[in-house]
Amino acid sequence: MGSPIVVMGVSGSGKSTVGAALAQRLRVPFGDADDFHPPANIAKMTAGEPLNDDDRYPWLEAIGEWLAEHHDGGVMSCSALKRPYRDQLRRHCPDVEFLHLSGSMDVIARRQASRPGHFMPASLLKSQFDTLEPLDADEHGVVVDVDQNIDAIVEAYLSATGTTEQENR
Repeated sequence: MGSPIVVMGVSGSGKSTVGAALAQRLRVPFGDADDFHPPANIAKMTAGEPLNDDDRYPWLEAIGEWLAEHHDGGVMSCSALKRPYRDQLRRHCPDVEFLHLSGSMDVIARRQASRPGHFMPASLLKSQFDTLEPLDADEHGVVVDVDQNIDAIVEAYLSATGTTEQENR
């Protein structure tokens, strides 16, 4: 079995969709970080207010605990926008790998517009890009462009990491 994978990126980058597809392909559990937000965080984002680090800390702790429980393989979608957030997840699961879904603000805005009813309003997209810290060279991860279909994104990650479905059965 492999290490858990966090599919990261700004809101609207396709983390949940790609994460679910990757988990299905690898035949491992999938978790969506949106399901770990306390009601206060959802209310704040719904009101158009970005979360601060104090809001994110308990949320990231819960996600880190999930990763530790799935240390032998699992996929979690989580924005993980800043290095300290990823470090917090690594404290729970040091071997976690990251798949950073990257795209331009225009591409992501188009994607966001196609998902009505999500609690994260498009008005917060700029704050997400302002917060984003790309993976550092010492972080175990892969960056994949989101401006392609889901299967191509999954395949790009698997190819870049040398992961095969056989390894994860």
